[in-house]
Amino acid sequence: MTDYLYDGTFEGLLTCIHFHYYNGKASGIYVRNEYQPSMLQPYLEVETDTNKADIVYEAITKKISSYDLRRIYRVFKSDDAEKEKKILDYVRLGFRLGGKISMMHGNPAVFEIQRIDKKVGNEVHRLKGLIRFSELDGGVLYSSIEPDHDIVEFLAHHFCDRYKNEPFIIHDIKRSKALVAYGGDWYVTHFTKEKVSGISADEQKYRDLWKQYFEDIAIKERINPRCQKNLMPARYWKHLTEMQ
Repeated sequence: MTDYLYDGTFEGLLTCIHFHYYNGKASGIYVRNEYQPSMLQPYLEVETDTNKADIVYEAITKKISSYDLRRIYRVFKSDDAEKEKKILDYVRLGFRLGGKISMMHGNPAVFEIQRIDKKVGNEVHRLKGLIRFSELDGGVLYSSIEPDHDIVEFLAHHFCDRYKNEPFIIHDIKRSKALVAYGGDWYVTHFTKEKVSGISADEQKYRDLWKQYFEDIAIKERINPRCQKNLMPARYWKHLTEMQ
């Protein structure tokens, strides 16, 4: 069997799954620029083919379910080191069993996908409550985050609904990308810190007021750092106004 190398896109992964069925079984699927070749293991660089990717996309929807397609995509956006192989194993099983695969919690391939999907979902849910915006010059709302998983697009619906009439940017510093939105429309683009203009004149006042409010409502006798870190992990703190 051959290792398949792809460009890191979801379409590229689906193309590799197509190759697995029509060009020879894959021993593994890896991002091209992260792969370490071995003299004992053959590999093939697979060029992304949108037609082949569409075939697999439709096959997953029809033979398994649209829910499982969305789940697979969420797992693809995770930071799991073996996500490609785990997705391939899940798809192979799903093509045999159909939609009932989601109920087979004891199957190792299903368990792994459900476990990773839950981790991604938990982080999305957590960040919906933890993201803090600052106002930049020009009135654009800006927030920086460093999530474990590549999830900025999963935040789009929630924040577009909350800020229908305000332009905002959610910047994933770790991956140099950002969710840019206004009026319910959004897109994800490459983004760096250098593109961020200065905060507005009133922003520091708002930050000071918010931190003062946070301190005033706190009951010192009930402060529990361990519980606080469980509910709001310390790795998120540097992006929270009240924790700075």
